Amino acid sequence: MTKKRVYGHTASHKEIDDEMIAKAVEEAEAGYDVDALLARRGRRGRPSLNIGESAVESFRIDDDLRAALVTRADSEGVSVSELLRRAVREYLKAG
Repeated sequence: MTKKRVYGHTASHKEIDDEMIAKAVEEAEAGYDVDALLARRGRRGRPSLNIGESAVESFRIDDDLRAALVTRADSEGVSVSELLRRAVREYLKAG
């Protein structure tokens, strides 16, 4: 059995493996919609939360908690940040 080769991880901690690279190559070879790419110009960075200005908070968590967060976020189809926002809102509501 051949061991799966991992070349690194994405910002969302997904493994960059041969399958991910093959999909990226296939997408690039198929070509990109230039008009769509040009329309995104000037809109770099993180998308707005649609609430005006927002603050960035930072805190440390252990590896096990981080892994659990990533797994749960993936299963719900949301980012870790969105999962944390939901959890904080629920915690504050329960007050």
